[in-house]
Amino acid sequence: MPIIKSSIKDLRRTARRSAVNRAAKGKLRSALKKVRTAVAENQLEPGRQALAAATPVLDRAVTKGVLHKNAAARHKSRLTRQLNKVTPPAS
Repeated sequence: MPIIKSSIKDLRRTARRSAVNRAAKGKLRSALKKVRTAVAENQLEPGRQALAAATPVLDRAVTKGVLHKNAAARHKSRLTRQLNKVTPPAS
């Protein structure tokens, strides 16, 4: 445990920032997993909805500094490509 006041404050600040980053990363992972699950199950419409929900989550992660903008663009691009490969179910 630090003794210096500024170090104590740094510790509190780090804990707060870590909590915010952990929450943002969790939301991000959940959103990406929903899209990947829909693609794996060959579900086109739920996949589109999940991708539409994941896009703002990715953008928010960029503005919060959790993710680099190119990484977010790469995720969006790859997910879109995977979703476009899904064949609609034969009726």
